[in-house]
Amino acid sequence: MRYLTTTLLCTAFAAPAVADGHATEEAVLTTYADIAAAAYGDSLATAETLQTTVDAFLAAPSAETLQAARDAWLASRVPYQQTEVYRFGNPMVDDWEGKVNAWPLDEGLIDYVSAEGSAPTEGYDENPAAGLNVIANATFTLSGEEVDANEITPALLADVLHEAGGAEANVATGYHAIEFLLWGQDLGAYDATAGQRPWTDYAAGDACTGGNCDRRGAYLKAATDLLVSDLTFMAEAWAEGGEARAEIMADADGVNRILTGMGSLSYGEQAGERMQLGLLLNDPEEEHSCFADNTHNDHFYDALGIRNVYNGSYVGVDGTVTSGPSLRDLVAASDPDVAAALGAALDVTQMEMTEMKLAAEAGLKYDMMLNPDNEAGGALIQAAIDGLVAQTREIERAVAALGEEEIAFEGSDSLDNPEAVFE
Repeated sequence: MRYLTTTLLCTAFAAPAVADGHATEEAVLTTYADIAAAAYGDSLATAETLQTTVDAFLAAPSAETLQAARDAWLASRVPYQQTEVYRFGNPMVDDWEGKVNAWPLDEGLIDYVSAEGSAPTEGYDENPAAGLNVIANATFTLSGEEVDANEITPALLADVLHEAGGAEANVATGYHAIEFLLWGQDLGAYDATAGQRPWTDYAAGDACTGGNCDRRGAYLKAATDLLVSDLTFMAEAWAEGGEARAEIMADADGVNRILTGMGSLSYGEQAGERMQLGLLLNDPEEEHSCFADNTHNDHFYDALGIRNVYNGSYVGVDGTVTSGPSLRDLVAASDPDVAAALGAALDVTQMEMTEMKLAAEAGLKYDMMLNPDNEAGGALIQAAIDGLVAQTREIERAVAALGEEEIAFEGSDSLDNPEAVFE
């Protein structure tokens, strides 16, 4: 854990953590940056493990090596989701995030899709590249230009295919492109079955299913290598001497950045776009990790990341704890009641997320909860949404208690104007 070691040493030599018995803003920002370095460092380390398992799978495709790669992908999501709280308050992170975590995606851009699935098998007006199937086509026309894709490389994915034609659904890189390549489409709406891509989609010779197994393997490798490269960039940006760390430490409104990230992720992004929208539409395609049926964990660890930065503590994948003076300490110095209320609201949300997660792990998968006939499942999702909305109101109170300017958190039609969702 190269970044964990650096982070802990940096914390030890940080500026004095208290002034007049209270946490200083500089100390709080240092803890915030230390947690980012630790969490992005863990994200990189687990992505490197994913890279190793993908290489092993491609060298010797089998059901066992495919499962190992899937398990590594699932493990890599745990630390990464806890970093999403850094997105909205840090322009560098927000500009970068789409490379690694964009969703939902038109799978037909990448590979074959089933007519049974809800993804288009041909292009449509808003996204003519939706049925491009790069894996099956070594040359193709994109935005009026001929593209030579005989060699599938990270550059092809990042510079040519990702968001091609300006369509956000053309997701060619990141966790969810890899997820699709490992699991395939989840064709069983409202059931407990994840994607069922066979390992033979990567087999050699006559054993190959789905066609173009060598190109599919090349795409999987390119996407995984690119993910590691992108995470290396962000881990280094938060390490000592990194650009993202320097920006937050030099910002007189740095605490405002923390609050912006917490509130925007809580409300518009997670409660609204990632949860309420899917529940309103009863649409499994609105799951964040729909191929792997891992959406319950996405939501759980997103919420945990918000709680981490408020309490100033992060538990790494190897058990190392990164902690220090916290935003909670800073709020408590201004208004102990507000600080306690926000802490309690975050705890309530985490408990609601835990109940949803436990139900999913017991067999009631997230897409089953979205079934309009499953009132109990829908209630689990709604309770977590309500917790996120309630904690956002407490974050707003914390903003006022600290004397910060009012923050315009990210909004969502799903919460603010649900009728518009159906228009």
